[in-house]
Amino acid sequence: MLSNDEGMFLVKVAREAITTFLKEEKIMSVPVDTPDTLKEDMGAFCTLHRNGELRGCIGYPEPVKSLIKTIIEVAISAATQDPRFPPVTINELDSIDVEVSVLTKPELINVDKPSEYPGKINVGEDGLIVEMGYYRGLLLPQVPLEWKWDVDEFLSNTCMKAGLLPDCWLKPEVKIYSFKSQIFEE
Repeated sequence: MLSNDEGMFLVKVAREAITTFLKEEKIMSVPVDTPDTLKEDMGAFCTLHRNGELRGCIGYPEPVKSLIKTIIEVAISAATQDPRFPPVTINELDSIDVEVSVLTKPELINVDKPSEYPGKINVGEDGLIVEMGYYRGLLLPQVPLEWKWDVDEFLSNTCMKAGLLPDCWLKPEVKIYSFKSQIFEE
C-alpha cells in the first residue's frame, strides 16, 4: 500500500509528464526525489477526465517496470495514444483532471464452474481481466461503481471490453483475473 503522499507524488509526476511531452515533445526523466517505494515494479493506469467525462485511460496491468517509469509512460499514452479520443492539446490541459490507479498483481480467480464467479468478486474492490485466447479486456475497480453495475453486469461489460459476447464469462475456457487498486486523483 502506498501512502497518500506517495500517491499524490505520482499524480504530480503524471501531470508533469503530460505537460513536458505536449510542450517539448520529450519524455521527462524520473525525478531525483522519487521515493524508493515508487521504484518497485507495479502495474498502473492513468485516467484523464475533462468536465467529469472520460478523456483517456491507458495502463499496464502487469508489473513490467518500475512504478514511476510506468506512470510517466501511461500518462503520456493516456493523453496522446488512447484510440477512443483525439490527442489532448496543450490548450485543454488546464481543464483535464489526472487520476492514477496503482494495481496489485492480477490473480487468477479459481472456480470449479463459471457460475461461481459472481460469488468471488467484490464490486468496488476488485478490478477484472477477462481472457479468452487472444482476447483480453480489463476494467478498473471504480468502473462498476461509476456505472452502478452489479457483479453480473461487471462481468458482462469486462467481456465486451475484450471484444467478446457479454455472457462469455460462463464458458469454461475463459480465464478471469482480479486485482486491487489504489486510486489517487487531483
